[in-house]
Amino acid sequence: MKPEPATEVPQAPLAISEPIADYLDYLRLERARSENTLRAYGVDLRLMTEFLVGQARVQRLSDVTVQMLRDWLAIQHEAQISRTTIARRISSVKNFFAWALKHQVVARDPALRLVAPKKEQRLPHVLQTGQIDRLLSEPASETTKSEPANGEPAKTLSKAEIVAEQKRIALAARDRVIAELLYASGLRISELVSLDIADIDFERRTVRVVGKGNKERVVPFGKPAERVINHWLRNHRKVLAHAETGGALLVGARGGRLNVRQAREVIAQALKSLGDTSASGPHALRHTVATHLLDGGADLRAVQEFLGHSSLATTQLYTHVSVDRLRQSYRQAHPRA
Repeated sequence: MKPEPATEVPQAPLAISEPIADYLDYLRLERARSENTLRAYGVDLRLMTEFLVGQARVQRLSDVTVQMLRDWLAIQHEAQISRTTIARRISSVKNFFAWALKHQVVARDPALRLVAPKKEQRLPHVLQTGQIDRLLSEPASETTKSEPANGEPAKTLSKAEIVAEQKRIALAARDRVIAELLYASGLRISELVSLDIADIDFERRTVRVVGKGNKERVVPFGKPAERVINHWLRNHRKVLAHAETGGALLVGARGGRLNVRQAREVIAQALKSLGDTSASGPHALRHTVATHLLDGGADLRAVQEFLGHSSLATTQLYTHVSVDRLRQSYRQAHPRA
């Protein structure tokens, strides 16, 4: 029995697709939104368009009603899409129609009365100090396999084996920079891979970061991070880099700038190797350094600037984490808890 053909989504009419394209250009050129933000808005508006054209049979944006948009959101609720994702899609749609109204693409805003569900308040996972120490400890993979062990003579490696071994050690040194600098400076993974060598000020031990909204900030890092960065730059970056690498601080196995997916995988594997944490991505290190700073008495405003949060409310989430940890310790240690 042949499977039924997939239902094709009708192509969006120009009266809908062109304003959406203009809006995304506006976000890119005038609002300097990041590629990740543009991608998310593009997906949200594409899904909305597929529903409006395919099911609501809409041909113009001026025909869209609030009930149509609510019907689209109801389908996502039924599909058990998370509240966080639905809230983001509502925000995307509301922002788009507000722009469309301002630029006279529509005469009224059908999304004005849409209400986003409350986001799920999940406390971020925080690594303990001992786990951080293990994560950032020097791995055995930094040593060469050709070194003699137990007095045995060193194995003679071929030229190809020597090159492969140098590359393996270089990648291990680079991976240490990724983990150490993420924890030292609380960077977002996208900010980390965008760094150039010129962004590092070794004299002041600071890094210049261009974050969300194209906002620039200067973030400090400590001596351990300084050591691993210097070790990488002096001894190992040249093994992976080539003439077209440019000034990228972190380099991929093929010599290009390391990308977000590759860096994320490095941290995911490192966290998995700990064996005693459910943390699974680089944002866990950002959560951890923020919480550790607040636990150590850092000012909330200073942590906000350190992380590059536009809103203090976002930073305040970490105070909840600290209080939660304090409450847990109190219950475990206090005799009358």
